[in-house]
Amino acid sequence: MSIGSIHFPLQSTVKSSSFAETRTNSSSWAPLNFPKSPGICFGSRNLSRRLCLKTSNGGFKQIPHGVGEKDAIIIVDHGSRRKESNLMLNEFVNMFREKTGYEIVEPAHMELAEPSIRDSFGRCIQQGANRVIVSPFFLFPGRHWHQDIPSLTAEAAKEHPGVSYMVTAPLGLHELLVDVVNDRIKYCLNHVAGDADECAACVGTGICKLY
Repeated sequence: MSIGSIHFPLQSTVKSSSFAETRTNSSSWAPLNFPKSPGICFGSRNLSRRLCLKTSNGGFKQIPHGVGEKDAIIIVDHGSRRKESNLMLNEFVNMFREKTGYEIVEPAHMELAEPSIRDSFGRCIQQGANRVIVSPFFLFPGRHWHQDIPSLTAEAAKEHPGVSYMVTAPLGLHELLVDVVNDRIKYCLNHVAGDADECAACVGTGICKLY
């Protein structure tokens, strides 16, 4: 999937250390074949504006304002006391870095595990970043996206004056997630039928079975 940029007309937080502005492969996983699509738009009574995600040839529509050479990306999940769950974020970050070609990509956990957002923010600066893009690895907007992650990112940015940052929208209602969920369902059914090994998500747990 070729990743460029996404239009997010939702309210998102864009800040620097001196100002704030509000603007309205794991081998065991089967490959996905994404269909071509002109795009998809969503509306909701709970959202002040519409969210439109455009796709082309299975990827995001390319627009000029993409990730630059001095940009760093932090992909942050909730964090878990289960070591295996935290390690999966590292694997995803490696996949993301390899697929996109972005030079500075770091994992972070909001809580319960290391590295923290603060630690990863510092690592990005050490690698020469002058703008940090924090991407929540969450499905839908909730308290963590509205409050916790922006607050933790703001605290991290205080230690690096002059470095700007932003917290992007979560994954949300993107049409490609339909293919991901459908692929996972099919793979698990194949595993239960004895035609596929356990995937990386549940290997060694024995949870993926019929009861």
